[in-house]
Amino acid sequence: MSMWRTLTRGQLALDITVPTVLFVLLLLPYMNASAPLTFVLFGMCAALVFRRLSPALALGIAWVTALGQMASGAPPTFANLAILGILYATAAYGARLVMWLGFASIFVGALAITLYVTVFAGIRTGNWTGWEGELFSGFGAAAFVSSLVSFGLSWAVGLVVRSLMRARQSRAVAIAANQEVAAEQERTRIARDMHDVVAHSLAVVVAQADGARYAARTDPAAAEEALRTIATTAREALADVRVLLAQLRYQQEDGPQPTLGDLDRLVEQVRASGLDVRRHDSGEPLPLGTAQQIALYRIVQESLTNALRHADVTQPVDVRLVWTTHGVEATVVSRLVEVKTRTGMIPLDVPPVGHGIAGMTERAALGGGWLRAGADEQHFTVTAWLPYAPTGAYQPIVLEEPTA
Repeated sequence: MSMWRTLTRGQLALDITVPTVLFVLLLLPYMNASAPLTFVLFGMCAALVFRRLSPALALGIAWVTALGQMASGAPPTFANLAILGILYATAAYGARLVMWLGFASIFVGALAITLYVTVFAGIRTGNWTGWEGELFSGFGAAAFVSSLVSFGLSWAVGLVVRSLMRARQSRAVAIAANQEVAAEQERTRIARDMHDVVAHSLAVVVAQADGARYAARTDPAAAEEALRTIATTAREALADVRVLLAQLRYQQEDGPQPTLGDLDRLVEQVRASGLDVRRHDSGEPLPLGTAQQIALYRIVQESLTNALRHADVTQPVDVRLVWTTHGVEATVVSRLVEVKTRTGMIPLDVPPVGHGIAGMTERAALGGGWLRAGADEQHFTVTAWLPYAPTGAYQPIVLEEPTA
């Protein structure tokens, strides 16, 4: 890990300006002072310059300055208060090693100051009598405790600031991660909607184009109606695709989404493609939530699209909506394509499951329900259950998928 931290220009300018101003202001009383005092002032101000840029370097400069001060016999000065800022910086901005070195400096520094003002004071003055009493008396204890408390408090405040900065960074990372997850979910939803719109529209267009091609010579009116349906379907699909692309480009909120009221138009559109769709409703409809309405519409849309592609279009497709007191069960039943051989009618193999079934299953799960899709000897059946989710303030009733 690098010993240098990255600072903005404003932070760097502030860290240089403040110690420089302090050095100039405090230098005036020291004009006639000894060189060691000027050295101490310069060293402590230099340590303050590097306290955020390099806490390790600042701690080293402070210790070198303090040792030089004690070696020269200079008395404590106002400049020594810079040590408090250095210890704060080691806990707040330093690497893990520097932080613990600052913590160790609390005890070593307090002991050094105590010895300096008691034992070393006697050595400097040549008065060896009574230093033991000074060291072990109330004066020595007061020097040690006051130094320990002031150094420890500065370091502890820095540690609190370090924790707050880490917590702020963690919140920022969590927010960024949540935003990325939300964006990814939105992209997945848009891709799923794009698949539904394009697949359904192209299936209708292909069916109508085939019908128009065969009816062009024998029934011009039917061919014209087929072309009109193609134009309408393509125009609606283009509008839906533009809305989805706009969401991808500008990160806007959800565009217009289909509701239960659009099911009739969907059924009529598929009928116009030549598929005999028979809708059956039973029970009293309940006010489904937005997610459930979108899921129900997309499931029916995808099922009818698959019927246009893979089922026997000469046979009717049943769409049944059964409303209960807890939700709605949607069932779409289509007949499999059969081939006639000398041994009788044999249904063709069911097409492999693609993204359509997976998308419908996911939509049902997102709506709080479930979906089953499978084929028997003659039919392919899609069954979906969506629980009641009111649009008001009432909580939805969540049911488990039945096992029978």
